[in-house]
Amino acid sequence: MPYSTAHRLASFAGKLLGGPLPVGLRTWDGTRAGPVDAPTVVLRNRRALRRLLYAPGELGLARAYVTGDLDVEGDLADGFRRIRALTRTGAPDRVGLGPREWAEAVKLAARLGVAGLPPKPPAEEARLSGKLHSLRRDRSAIAHHYDLGNAFYQLLLDESMAYSSAYFTSGSSSLAQAQHDKLELICRKLGLRPGMRLLDIGCGWGALLVHAAKHHGVEAVGITLSAEQLQHVRGRLAQHDLGNRVEVRRQDYRELPDPPFDAVASIEMGEHVGELNYPAYAATLHRMVKPGGRVLLQQMARGNVAPGGGAFIERYIAPDMTMRPVGRTVGHLEAAGLEVRDVHALREHYVWTVRAWADTLEENWADVVALIGETGARVWRLYLVGGALAFEENRMGVDQILAVRPRADGSSGMPATRDWS
Repeated sequence: MPYSTAHRLASFAGKLLGGPLPVGLRTWDGTRAGPVDAPTVVLRNRRALRRLLYAPGELGLARAYVTGDLDVEGDLADGFRRIRALTRTGAPDRVGLGPREWAEAVKLAARLGVAGLPPKPPAEEARLSGKLHSLRRDRSAIAHHYDLGNAFYQLLLDESMAYSSAYFTSGSSSLAQAQHDKLELICRKLGLRPGMRLLDIGCGWGALLVHAAKHHGVEAVGITLSAEQLQHVRGRLAQHDLGNRVEVRRQDYRELPDPPFDAVASIEMGEHVGELNYPAYAATLHRMVKPGGRVLLQQMARGNVAPGGGAFIERYIAPDMTMRPVGRTVGHLEAAGLEVRDVHALREHYVWTVRAWADTLEENWADVVALIGETGARVWRLYLVGGALAFEENRMGVDQILAVRPRADGSSGMPATRDWS
């Protein structure tokens, strides 16, 4: 059927992509086009096309997928790889509609009976208001992602509740072990010893706080903007009898009143600060650590294209997030007066971490749907599959950056050799 619905759409998509459609396509009328040995995109209704017509590219595809108007049969990651290999840029939003393409799209939509009002965006999209990176807006942005409910994250994460890249060593036989190894690596890099005071900015569900207090004897303060995380961490501290040595607060980094700490950590929180506010964040890191004290950041990196992660991430996952090349982060830290001593790339480790989370999501699919709904579960499936691919293809990275606040005489108090034993 050379003029079937599926063939018409596949032909038009091929023009936009610059080559034959690398995946199969099946439409609501049962017709099919494209390779048979590839994942198949299924358009379940005309509304899927309407979403793409009004929001061409990544956002329209995401809206269609999370609502179930569009589905994928076969390996979702393989489908992504095939399309990105064809577009070469790895950025579907760059496949734009010029005047000629737009006219052809409208004509095709009319022929297929797709014309109509734009569908309402899914409720899962973030809708923030107020000044960018104001205290109020930042609380809303954090709540959108982290306040889905502790029960959901307990299904997704390992028992440490570490929601950041793990560190897989030769002895890491599981994600839980790799997260333990990551926490231990951080503590060794910070040189933690019994009696030291540690500050964890953006402490999440308390993984580092609990590990550092239990295994390295520190006293610690953790801050988070998430009400759900605060509740969970306080429960964990009581469970481990650490309430007398570890304090957790719902507080912004700009509100810290404390005297300097012996060490400061901030694990994948700097992405939420924003480019304009990053100098103030770096200055806070400098202010909150004693001279001779160490600072450890673990932070995602990205080139200058889509520093927020792209339309899907920005709307559904982490609104107002900003990533930058690691060199620019190092520049901010140095400008604040910190001396950067080590940069440790963990990009491949994040591929393995996110794939483990994705496997856990699928294993617990029914329970996840019961907690956050079918649409919410599909958001997370898309997020984790796409995220693993972004790290795999080096479109995103993650680094541990170790810095020190030099003493008045310029000394760092750190060994000249790289030794975290």
